[in-house]
Amino acid sequence: MLLVLAIAGHAVRRFATRPGDAPGDVQLLAGLAPGNPKAHRDSALALARPLEAGEHIDADVATAPELARLPRVGIALAKTIVADRTANGPFGSLEGIDRVPGIGPGLLRTLAPFLSFSRPLAPRTPTLPLAGVPAAAAGGVAPAGSAGPLDLNAATVEQLDALPGVGPAKAGAIVAWRESHGRFGSAAALGDVKGFGPAAVARLEGLVTVR
Repeated sequence: MLLVLAIAGHAVRRFATRPGDAPGDVQLLAGLAPGNPKAHRDSALALARPLEAGEHIDADVATAPELARLPRVGIALAKTIVADRTANGPFGSLEGIDRVPGIGPGLLRTLAPFLSFSRPLAPRTPTLPLAGVPAAAAGGVAPAGSAGPLDLNAATVEQLDALPGVGPAKAGAIVAWRESHGRFGSAAALGDVKGFGPAAVARLEGLVTVR
């Protein structure tokens, strides 16, 4: 048996190494096309690598694995960011990405030094008449006869969706909270809805009210 093992070892060294290689310096993958498994390994390592100082991720075009390199994000939240971008268009700014469920003021402060945005926020085109939506929510001049701030206790998902930084997911969360807990007692109570941190509530100040 020892003789067989010795012969096998000699054969491996003879055919799997180059002349002059040190004993044991066997490269079984050397015969593969350049970069095949190694390129995949290097790509995986690059995506797992933490961001360096001054390095930025473009949130308007980055893939989920690229976004997962951001601090405190992870692949699950990265996929949520990409899904929101696919459904609602590019973010355009930190305020835009704040609409993603799971991203609050604290995480925004952490991400700010590492994010960039290459595409402008797409203007929303409401599909239904938005009675009561002020000019700041629509991105233009208030229409004549505007009823002022939007009533959180009566607004539809479509109307809430038109507010800046809200989007369909957060608009649905507001209506779901209202159906589960009853009427909002104040505009500040919007902070009790999942996805609305202090920054999101402050941004909507003057645009929503309760009646």
